[in-house]
Amino acid sequence: MPKYVIERELPGAGQLSADELHAISGKSNAVLAGMGGRAQWLQSYVTDDKIFCVYIAEDEAAVREHAEAGGFPCNDVSKVGTIIDPTSGE
Repeated sequence: MPKYVIERELPGAGQLSADELHAISGKSNAVLAGMGGRAQWLQSYVTDDKIFCVYIAEDEAAVREHAEAGGFPCNDVSKVGTIIDPTSGE
């Protein structure tokens, strides 16, 4: 399945407490459990006012379905074409 990066605008995201992040993560997990494996959350990066999530999903529609069902913002979805890292330059 393709990999996607999701941009979620969430003012004050960097100020969310551990309990709030736990609740968000739990809600995401519950929604994903009901999607029959059509999407999988890999990780998220929390910044001051946004959360950037990395998912594997069958298509962009599955990513957006997850966001809608969970009540999460989904401002942009980008399909990853290629992954590079420091070893790519060796």
